[in-house]
Amino acid sequence: MENRSDRKRPPMLKQPARPEDSRSLVARAGVAGALGDGEAGEDAWIEVIQKMDAVYAELVENQVELEAKNAALEEAQALMASVFASMADVLAVCDRGNRIARVNRALEAVTGRHEASLGGEPFASLFVAENAAAVDDMLARAREDGAVTDCELSLRDAAGAPSPFVMNCSARFDHKGRFAGVVVVGRPLGELRRAYKSLNAAHRELQEAQQHLIFSEKMAALGRLVAGVAHELNNPISFVFANMHALKKYGLRIRTYLEAMNDGVSGDALAALRKELKIDRILADIEPLLDGTLEGATRASEIVQDLRRFSANQAEAPQDFELLRVVQTAANWVVKIARSRQDVAIHVPEGLSVQAPRGAIHQILVNLIQNALDAMDGDPHPLIEIDATEDGGFVALRVRDHGPGIAPDGMQKLFEPFFTTKPVGKGLGLGLYLSFGLAQDFGGKLAAANHEGGGAVFTLTLPKGARHGA
Repeated sequence: MENRSDRKRPPMLKQPARPEDSRSLVARAGVAGALGDGEAGEDAWIEVIQKMDAVYAELVENQVELEAKNAALEEAQALMASVFASMADVLAVCDRGNRIARVNRALEAVTGRHEASLGGEPFASLFVAENAAAVDDMLARAREDGAVTDCELSLRDAAGAPSPFVMNCSARFDHKGRFAGVVVVGRPLGELRRAYKSLNAAHRELQEAQQHLIFSEKMAALGRLVAGVAHELNNPISFVFANMHALKKYGLRIRTYLEAMNDGVSGDALAALRKELKIDRILADIEPLLDGTLEGATRASEIVQDLRRFSANQAEAPQDFELLRVVQTAANWVVKIARSRQDVAIHVPEGLSVQAPRGAIHQILVNLIQNALDAMDGDPHPLIEIDATEDGGFVALRVRDHGPGIAPDGMQKLFEPFFTTKPVGKGLGLGLYLSFGLAQDFGGKLAAANHEGGGAVFTLTLPKGARHGA
């Protein structure tokens, strides 16, 4: 049997030296006084008093700090209590075991039970039995992932009936970062559905208002373009009229010649009549006249179709079309109504096509060209340059003016509704805004920048279509 005296004792830990406290100082002062050392005793008592003053000052400082912390704690507790009480959504705080630690008044009102009776109960007991597995899954996912949102669960109300809620669950942690439980917040599902319904109604009204706005801007632009459109229509129609008058005259001569043949005129007399009526010239000219008439009628029809597309109030399906023709039409419409001579340089390759709504592209180009003309108002030699290049599966169409450019403070607001630098009465500031939206609707993009050579350049990026023949 082991002798206790043989066991090795652990080494004694040496206590660190401590500064003398007031009691040791008092004892030392008393000893000094008893020994009759008056001067040493007096010094010791002075040191005692100074030490006691320092200790008292420290006690007062600690007391003040303690009272401040206590006030802050009471304020924080009051804030938390007011937040809990004022929340319209139901709220529950659970511990690590998913037992209820705190609930707010909203949850008390739904369940008909006070916080004191709910404390310590499993959180899943608040819900209908059918939701038990879903509640456990929500709590487990919150612990693993940190948060779970939009869980549709039914609380048991005061009568035991299901009350549907949308629940959001988040993990909470202690001051050391360890998992301490979860916080669950819920809102009545009926209230959310009403909010969604109201939001959808507001969104529909906004879309309708936007459509009315687009149509109004179209009509306003169309009113400005009437003179240009009339001029565009006048050219092919005049061409058709001239050809038809020539064809009518030719018809009369051919009729005279055929009647002569029917009356039995022949030989030299018929040949002389043929030469007099210029029948051979008519026969050579009649086919080009018909082709020209058909071309003029086709052009007039295209202008009318462009006009219909421009003014249409319905969404147009994307189509594959040649870009050059649309650019030329838009430029002609705008330039023809200009008060002064405008030079437009178009460098768009023939046969280059895009896949987009033709009417929307026409309207965007009209807005961009009109904007370029407005930017150069007062310029004695205004010039607009329009070019297009291919970039992968897209076509970049650029409209550049030679005006003063875009001010830095206006660049960020350029595509906002009702933003304009024009004088009052000269524009509503909707052209670029609507053009930006139209481009986005069919997968395009509209951007603006200042050109290094002066002026502004707007770049419209469009999906590329199949290439047409030149």
